[in-house]
Amino acid sequence: MYPKNAWYVACTPDEIAHKPLGRTICGERIVFYRGEGGRVVALEDFCPHRGAPLSLGQVCEGKLVCGYHGLVMGEEGKTVSMPGQRVGGFPCIKRFAVEERYGFIWVWPGDQAQADTAKIHHLEWAQNSDWAYGGGLYHIQADYRLMIDNLMDLTHETYVHSTSIGQKEIDETPVTTKTEGEQVVTSRFMDNVMAPPFWQANLRGNGLPDDQPVDRWQVCRFTPPSHVMIEVGVALAGHGGYHAPADKKVYSIVVDFITPETETSHWYFWGMARNFNVKDEALTAQIRENQGMVFAEDTEMLEAQQRSLLAHPARRLLMLNIDAGGVQSRRIIDRLLAAERAPAGEAVAA
Repeated sequence: MYPKNAWYVACTPDEIAHKPLGRTICGERIVFYRGEGGRVVALEDFCPHRGAPLSLGQVCEGKLVCGYHGLVMGEEGKTVSMPGQRVGGFPCIKRFAVEERYGFIWVWPGDQAQADTAKIHHLEWAQNSDWAYGGGLYHIQADYRLMIDNLMDLTHETYVHSTSIGQKEIDETPVTTKTEGEQVVTSRFMDNVMAPPFWQANLRGNGLPDDQPVDRWQVCRFTPPSHVMIEVGVALAGHGGYHAPADKKVYSIVVDFITPETETSHWYFWGMARNFNVKDEALTAQIRENQGMVFAEDTEMLEAQQRSLLAHPARRLLMLNIDAGGVQSRRIIDRLLAAERAPAGEAVAA
């Protein structure tokens, strides 16, 4: 159901600031913590003594201490010590490749020999002081691919998000879909429309009028295993739309890292990076709050959809042209899955 030989966002640094964090990623129960020197460590969340979750323990001087009987684990997954006991011969538990980058903690849940940090999704905005970012995390009881479908077809905004980012012009404007290598791109451009409430607020946040016609764009980019970056924004009509100068528009990237937990649940790291009025922390907080309410609406719909699908496993779902982005994204995921299952050295057709 999910490729495992890939880098996924596992958590944010604040989640492991004071204690270990247990989180299931692609079916793997993993404990994350900061070891010696503040390095991030990811181990199997299983104490080799009696099987207690190590995430229920604590970190002492860079060592992970089991909260059940005090067994001390080293960063390599080898037992270090235990009060009054001889544990040097205990077998190692699994260690996972982990990397802290771009304000996120990334993990490779699959074949550890294939973990290459050069394959981590590059986030140019995260290293650029001309951009500001704010986001959050939702734990969603739905197949991660349903979220990819949702983000690669924004037609639903007219209905699910009618009071924030939705408007009738979305489903009146055709969408184009193309595949560029391992990336799927869906695009929609709406000219000379009125901005919906969410974008009216952003126009005001950049010192622009909110009551004039605008040109609006949505460019969704899926990158495997499950990342979706969406270029969004509005520009005062007649100034070039997507290519308008910075003083005539508000431009942002909706950041979506979708990390599978199980076959019917996932971790959804969402946020927005923007390149206007970046020092305004109050604006960052406002956008995060508004965006959080939008994604809460998605959560409600996706979880209801998952329950419906589980209740009707034999029903065939219908496909329309608006579903092309999700369909092509799933084809890429299926190829990755097939490659992981293929015997060593056997090629998988593109």
